[in-house]
Amino acid sequence: MKIAILSRNKKLYSTRRLVEACEQHGHEPMVVDVLRSYMNIASSKPEAHFKGEELPDFDAVIPRIGASVTFYGTAVLRQFEMMGSFPLNESVAISRSRDKLRSLQLLSRKGIGLPQTGFAHNPDDIQDLITMVGGTPLVVKLLEGTQGIGVVLAETKKAAESVIEAFMGLKVNILVQEYIKEANGADIRCLVVGNKVVAAMKRQAQVGEFRSNLHRGGSASLIKITPAERATAIKAAKVMGLNVAGVDILRSQRGPLVMEVNSSPGLEGIEKATGKDVASMIVEFIEKNARPHKTRTRGKG
Repeated sequence: MKIAILSRNKKLYSTRRLVEACEQHGHEPMVVDVLRSYMNIASSKPEAHFKGEELPDFDAVIPRIGASVTFYGTAVLRQFEMMGSFPLNESVAISRSRDKLRSLQLLSRKGIGLPQTGFAHNPDDIQDLITMVGGTPLVVKLLEGTQGIGVVLAETKKAAESVIEAFMGLKVNILVQEYIKEANGADIRCLVVGNKVVAAMKRQAQVGEFRSNLHRGGSASLIKITPAERATAIKAAKVMGLNVAGVDILRSQRGPLVMEVNSSPGLEGIEKATGKDVASMIVEFIEKNARPHKTRTRGKG
């Protein structure tokens, strides 16, 4: 099969591993910088071009679209979907998962465990917002933040008021969430491929830090997940419509709580922590499921 990997940088670990896995399985991978791709949007014959040349018809597309280029990246992916390529993750599902507020609302509607989460616009509502999530300590998150950037732990009511007021003053959208103390600065990343959790790791924040992201200096280790955690991760990915997802879960006294569902999960941390060849599992999923014009696009974009 001809497989396009939409990635800004072919030297990134995840991109390199996917290229290797494609080649090991006898396929022809091509890394395409999504920001250098452009489109001819025509009903008769939609086309995608890259660096001055028309791209071939790909059997499948693996989107590795960074959060900062979601709008343009999903537009390019939609073009490939129109051309009949099988998307590993569909453009609609990626857009859905990248909207933190919308994704939490969708997960909530399906009864998936979540931290208590508040969303407001007016500074006059801050007091009730803090009460709504169970008081302090609490976590304030930028809706557009990634990899732990724009996430603040407010330990006192005064600190929470100041941080929320500051963000509101900057006219940025934020979520306010309860702080799950019993998680002890750790979360679980479950990597879902199809309807299976194929690998799971525990991410532990470094001393003095509450964010467990590996980009923030957190450490990764192998972990055995519970049946409830496995079922939660699979259901969360399904609600988002993602075939491949990194589902971040907190262990709480009331069971597993989903923090986020990531549509482009990094492979380096989880492959090294678990020793599993996740890249090959992704390619094998494509082999079993890739069909021309198989985009489902369930629900509204």
